[in-house]
Amino acid sequence: MGAVRTPFSLLAERWQPSAAMVRRAAFAALVMSVVIVVTGGAVRLTASGLGCTTWPRCTGDSLTPTPEMGFHGVVEFTNRMLTYVLSAAVGWAILAARCHRPWRHSMTRLGWAQFWLVMSNAVLGGITVLTGLNPYTVAGHMIAAMALVWVALLMWERSKEGDGAPRLSVARPIHQLSYVLVAVVGLLVAAGTLVTGAGHHPGTPTDNKIVPRIPIDYDRLAQFHADFAFISVGLTIAMIFVFAAIKAPQAAKSRTKELLAVLLLQGVLGFIQYFTDAPELMVGLHMLGATLTWIAALRIPLALRVREVEETPIDASAPRTPETATV
Repeated sequence: MGAVRTPFSLLAERWQPSAAMVRRAAFAALVMSVVIVVTGGAVRLTASGLGCTTWPRCTGDSLTPTPEMGFHGVVEFTNRMLTYVLSAAVGWAILAARCHRPWRHSMTRLGWAQFWLVMSNAVLGGITVLTGLNPYTVAGHMIAAMALVWVALLMWERSKEGDGAPRLSVARPIHQLSYVLVAVVGLLVAAGTLVTGAGHHPGTPTDNKIVPRIPIDYDRLAQFHADFAFISVGLTIAMIFVFAAIKAPQAAKSRTKELLAVLLLQGVLGFIQYFTDAPELMVGLHMLGATLTWIAALRIPLALRVREVEETPIDASAPRTPETATV
């Protein structure tokens, strides 16, 4: 019995994108995953979180905002429409990875992982609206967006590598330490969502008292968030000295310094917004900075291993056993 022919396999017979196109598609998906974080923050900062009063419709009777909903309805609906742009970018990445010869199954899986994360987060965004901007669902919405950034970054980085087994370029304990740094930065971002849930800008106009907030003192949560920032900076500086001592790859050294620079800039933005009553522009820049900090941290362990191109070409129609190597 012959291999099952799917629309994807039929398309792959007629279109074989270059490796450069696969990289561009993966990068486009990564860029859009960052953009959707920033625009989602803009919805909250413009008090447009309930600009559309329900989901998946904008109102009970309309898929789109009505003139009576004004500016807030337009902002919220525009952000919803950007999900389709993000989906298109992810779709391009999936198709490019699937149709490229040889077919790299690992790349296709990363593309589909992004698709399901986008769909899941769209539903979570709808739940956030239906629950009246519950701060815990808002935090979950942000964390899911960061998970999407993680997978999108991984696909882009993998598009520049081969599918051979990963080979560490440093001792395993050093590689593991880089993952500790990633975990701490992840906790830093998560703590930031709690500060958001207890603090300013609930996502609706200031005279609207229906939005619940996390019932923990804002100053205590801000200090908790700052503690993780100090730990992150300390670990990053330690990694810089470790990499210099062991003569780590230049890419790892550069990426660690980039992380330190972003962390310090984030610290400045964080202190400014804390002592100036969280102006919208500062908060928006801080959200963008949080996303870039997450990306910078994730890129460090990826610079500490090498994946060679497999010597034997992969037949696009041949069955293949699942990979067991780590990313």
